Amino acid sequence: MAVAFDGGVVIGADSRTTMGPYIANRVTDKLTHLSDRIYCCRSGSAADTQALADVVTYHLQLYSVMQEQQPPTAVAANLFQELIYQNKDRLTAGIIVAGWDKFHGGRVFNVPLGGGVFEQPWAIGGSGSAYIYGYCDSTWREGWNQEQTLEFVRNGMYE
Repeated sequence: MAVAFDGGVVIGADSRTTMGPYIANRVTDKLTHLSDRIYCCRSGSAADTQALADVVTYHLQLYSVMQEQQPPTAVAANLFQELIYQNKDRLTAGIIVAGWDKFHGGRVFNVPLGGGVFEQPWAIGGSGSAYIYGYCDSTWREGWNQEQTLEFVRNGMYE
């Protein structure tokens, strides 16, 4: 789950990895650092999403060196979109990219299975997301501050 607010973003995830109804691991880190102020939330195949995150991190490091500035969040989202779309028949990966940049502030992008990139004020993903869509849709309000956004994400993780 990732939510943008005026001044940044808040991201959160549970720590369970499932294989159908079986919980394979209860202490998985689904949040991955990509670049200074940019993270992604990974869902789907752990191997696929980690490999994608590694490739995107490499390209964002190149961007930083060549442009002599930190990449915008949209660059990371578009890199994921391109990789997922080009390999849509081979990957099981859904990604939420969230970050802050000096050009646009806090931003959240959803990159679902099969590719595509959608900027949203909040995004949820993974097998548990179907259970909290109603909560998120009925509760979220535009213009929240950091504390209200933190509370929203905290409650979403417990729904």
